[in-house]
Amino acid sequence: MSEALVQSGLRVRLDQRAPIPLAVELHCAPGELLALVGPSGSGKTTLLRALAGLYRPAGGRIQCAGETWFDSDAGICLSPQRRRIGLVFQDYALFPHLSALHNVMLAMGHRPADEREARAREWLSRVRLAGLEGRYPAQLSGGQRQRVAVARALAREPRALLLDEPFSAVDQVTRRRLQRELALLRESIEIPILLVTHDLDEAAALADRLCVLHNGRSLQAASPERLFRRPASPQVARLLDKHNVFEGEIRGAGDDTCLQWGPHRLRLATPPAVRGPVHWYIPPSDVLLHRRDRPSRGERENPVSGTVSEMVVLGGITLITLSFPHTDDSLRFEIATHAARRNGLARGEAVTVSLLAAGLHLMPRSGPLQGEQDDDEPS
Repeated sequence: MSEALVQSGLRVRLDQRAPIPLAVELHCAPGELLALVGPSGSGKTTLLRALAGLYRPAGGRIQCAGETWFDSDAGICLSPQRRRIGLVFQDYALFPHLSALHNVMLAMGHRPADEREARAREWLSRVRLAGLEGRYPAQLSGGQRQRVAVARALAREPRALLLDEPFSAVDQVTRRRLQRELALLRESIEIPILLVTHDLDEAAALADRLCVLHNGRSLQAASPERLFRRPASPQVARLLDKHNVFEGEIRGAGDDTCLQWGPHRLRLATPPAVRGPVHWYIPPSDVLLHRRDRPSRGERENPVSGTVSEMVVLGGITLITLSFPHTDDSLRFEIATHAARRNGLARGEAVTVSLLAAGLHLMPRSGPLQGEQDDDEPS
């Protein structure tokens, strides 16, 4: 992404210790969708409120489209109206006494009065609500109300669009439809879009990049593929619900370099940039089950043997947990349910898997791994 494109988008740096800790730095280019993910209480909604001008942080700077919205050092803090933000709330926040058309027109104070109705009808048509302009919120379904809220936000012709859990209040089928409509709609709007969601699958499907927040801090921002395969730390991996994080040690030199994990010497795809004790992670997709009926070449790469300690069938997918002798470590991966049956997998069965070298990801080791914990905190 070019520096010019980043500069013309949304750039944020916020820092405060109290009353709500914030240590956030991020950017979002025009036309890009950045998803903010993290547990409850991690600062996602507070960050959105600060961007919209509904909350004034103690320090930092917010710029959008070359304009400074907030600068604590310069004493600048533009009002929400002057920032021209499109904000879609979780609960829609529509006026119940106004029709869909008039809810949208209410956001068009920047337009001449004689243009507002026609423009509002255009926006309602773009979100597939043509013919429902006269209905009141109580006469609309949850998905229709959400589309009115999106049309109203975009009718402001905003410089940035902020979506705060926009699909959480609708059923799963409607949620999928709204996600599809957002994916189609963003093709025609060249503004930064920030999406707050607790749904990692939703974030990965919709976003160009994800930013992981925890306790008001931005820990890592990257594309979904890179984030899920290369978390910056064990903490980021846990926040992304990734469990295959272990302690090991880089030993040897040159062609003899390996990752020592208990009794196992694991081969690495590339020479490591770190030495000594490390944390390491492997995505479940890079754990390859050895077939009992016939071997394959891939099964010769970093083979380890364990015992099936847990097996959970979820329709066509089966989740497998392996435990290993003389260690508390457990490895998780998933395979097709028919493959699990074909291989005779069951609790207590001994199996061998390969840990593909290309999937091994090393992280600097700053301390011992913490046990499983619930990162959810009260909002």
